[in-house]
Amino acid sequence: MSVTRPRRTAEELLTRVAVAALGAAVVLVLATWLALWVGATIEDRPPPARNPFAAVTSLLAGKATWPGLGASTVALAELTLLVATAVFLARWRHGPGRRLGVDVAVRHLATRVGHPELSSESAAAAAARLGVQTATPGVRVGLALSTGKPVYGSWEMTQADIWGARRGKTTTRVVPAILDAPGAVVVTSNKRDVVETTRTVRAETGPVWVFDPQAVAAEPSKWWWNPLTYVTNVDKATRLAAVLAHAARPADARQDAFFDPKGEQLLAFLLLAAAAGHAPMTTVFEWTTDPTDVMPVDILREAGHELPAQAVQGVINSPDRQRAGVYGTAEKVVNFLVNPAITEWINPGAASRARPEFNPQDFVAGHGTLYLLSREGQGTAGPLLTALTVATIEAAEELATRSPGGRLSVPLLCVLDEAANVCRWKDLPDLYSHFGSRGIVLMTMLQSWAQGVSVWGDDGMTKLWSSASIRVYGGGEVDPRFLDTLSQLIGDYEARTTSVNVQRGRAGSRSTTTSTRVERILDVSDLAALPMGRAVVFASGSRPILVQTEPWYAGPHAQRVQAALARSSPVVTGENGYDLQPGSIGRTFQWATPPTAGRAAIRRSALSGGPLEPE
Repeated sequence: MSVTRPRRTAEELLTRVAVAALGAAVVLVLATWLALWVGATIEDRPPPARNPFAAVTSLLAGKATWPGLGASTVALAELTLLVATAVFLARWRHGPGRRLGVDVAVRHLATRVGHPELSSESAAAAAARLGVQTATPGVRVGLALSTGKPVYGSWEMTQADIWGARRGKTTTRVVPAILDAPGAVVVTSNKRDVVETTRTVRAETGPVWVFDPQAVAAEPSKWWWNPLTYVTNVDKATRLAAVLAHAARPADARQDAFFDPKGEQLLAFLLLAAAAGHAPMTTVFEWTTDPTDVMPVDILREAGHELPAQAVQGVINSPDRQRAGVYGTAEKVVNFLVNPAITEWINPGAASRARPEFNPQDFVAGHGTLYLLSREGQGTAGPLLTALTVATIEAAEELATRSPGGRLSVPLLCVLDEAANVCRWKDLPDLYSHFGSRGIVLMTMLQSWAQGVSVWGDDGMTKLWSSASIRVYGGGEVDPRFLDTLSQLIGDYEARTTSVNVQRGRAGSRSTTTSTRVERILDVSDLAALPMGRAVVFASGSRPILVQTEPWYAGPHAQRVQAALARSSPVVTGENGYDLQPGSIGRTFQWATPPTAGRAAIRRSALSGGPLEPE
């Protein structure tokens, strides 16, 4: 449904002007009559005629006189009230809270009856049924424009989001979800803003762990994690090798039908050998660079892994070129281990510098927060970040298996922000729907449909999107095929058109014809140009919902977050590239909620890292 207003005919314009003039005349007459009546009462004069029009006509004809100061005072008060009303209506129409053009679609989308399972009452009932004790009944998605009521995903609903760049995804979705989480939280990102905004508030709930091997947030390595603690058997070794291989492989890389599977299998058995021999993770890289080293074979045999040992020995005994190809494939996967800045996070280091070791099993049983930061591209720590994500989520799944009802008593929230860039987990689409039933709430955040396809392929991305209980589109997508799919899911409506035919020179020749035509509620162009502050929510068993997004600085945690940021007083680099010196913290800025389309700048707090417009 196009939101562009059609051109009005001259007849329609004249009709509107006439109605407006008539309305203004009526208001003026009534206001004048009221002033005459009040003034006459104050001055103890005879009251005006009961017919307002007759009274005003008499005044204009000179048959009646103005009652003096009392009437003038009332007239002035009336004028002030009319001006104030006009200013209020103008600000409401053109101010930050005005309705946007796309909002006309609300009448054709879900009503309160159409999405009862996403209401706060339904989410609270689900939380009570699941035994979740929290002030927030679920993950808040936004404010339904049809009802003005909040839309929630319960603590058993997985979610998937597509938001283009600069659309407010972090401000309105990622940060609020983290701050509202009742239990442990896992967050992946390639930016520091999420950590800076939420860590202090989350520290009040439990310990905070920041995994930052590429210095995205300049976080020192105050702790370490041993990836080999995940490898407890052949199956876990195979899964870890697959996670590392897929995360390390470029999206456009071609796979070799022989060397890629063989290299991945070799890596799995080398990981198993390092775990069995209590060797550091860096030993695996050393073994991949020396195809003649039989130490992993000896360790595997001594640990009782005879067949994996035989497999490694078979690669060592293979022809030179074949052996070099298999070992070279395995080496590429763990090439990140040559970077000491990365290995510092997975080795205990010197005994003189004792650091705590991160234990995924202990973490998921508590209320802590794990931030996993990495950059994409050459030298990325993404494979290691993905491995730690998988190890933590699987630890939560194992805890859920041992818990009453087969689910976590306190849900684990996993916000996989920038998942296609820094957390390329191949098996994620296959496991998505399963995690919700375990009390593991996943939120996968992507910038486009194509991003997901580059990681999981067309079928995998379709499976992930379809498996999510709640799907949110926040605008910014340019793929017409994906937008057309969304447009079809949103549906059609019957548009009514009225045409007036007038034949000149003939009395009574005016005729009116009404017809209907089927149009999309929101067509591709509407979805591509979805304004800031709006998102479309798709949920299983519910019609699509148009929501107003809610930034964290308009939520219940705003004061605590701002106070924490003010205490830290760092040089904050906002997401739009504005550097705020420590002196900027504490200045007063006006919020704009929601941001409006077409503005040159969005007014936001200095603490939110956006463009500044002082009050």
